[in-house]
Amino acid sequence: MSVKQNVFIFHGVGGSPNENWFPWLKEELERRSYNVIVPQFPTPEGQTLENWLKVLDDYREYLNEDTILIGHSLGVPFALNVVERFKVGAAYLVAGFYGKAGNDFDPKMVTFAQREFDWDQIRGNCEKFVVYHSDNDPYIKLDKAKKLAEKLNIEVTLISGAGHINQGSGYTKFHKLLEDIR
Repeated sequence: MSVKQNVFIFHGVGGSPNENWFPWLKEELERRSYNVIVPQFPTPEGQTLENWLKVLDDYREYLNEDTILIGHSLGVPFALNVVERFKVGAAYLVAGFYGKAGNDFDPKMVTFAQREFDWDQIRGNCEKFVVYHSDNDPYIKLDKAKKLAEKLNIEVTLISGAGHINQGSGYTKFHKLLEDIR
């Protein structure tokens, strides 16, 4: 009997496991025998990297060299922090950034994103990265995704006209992401 591959989905600021395309993707992956974990992190109150890492500690046994991380928005720099600490198989980074996002949420995202990342460590701890971004994201400009992709030595996968690739821009399903994971 084969061991199920673990997948984490990390939400963003003010987010939850029950929003956007997360429930749909969880169901689709579970039907394909993945073990999918979508933690609820403290947000916006108590939203610090330290507090999010404490929540992740409860799932530490599911983090290994085959684990897939999926981060959306603030979930992207959180995923980068995780990859900096642990070896994983792949990281799919959706509508994300590092450094300053350049929006009103920046003060609540400092501990996650506004620091020096060890990019060599990150690239060494993960075999595969994919960065998805839209050309009309109202929160995070495309150049932020391009800078992130550059650090990871990959190209941005452009999803044209998709806004923040969230429920607000019509994304309750994300077929491209599902195809890429498979």
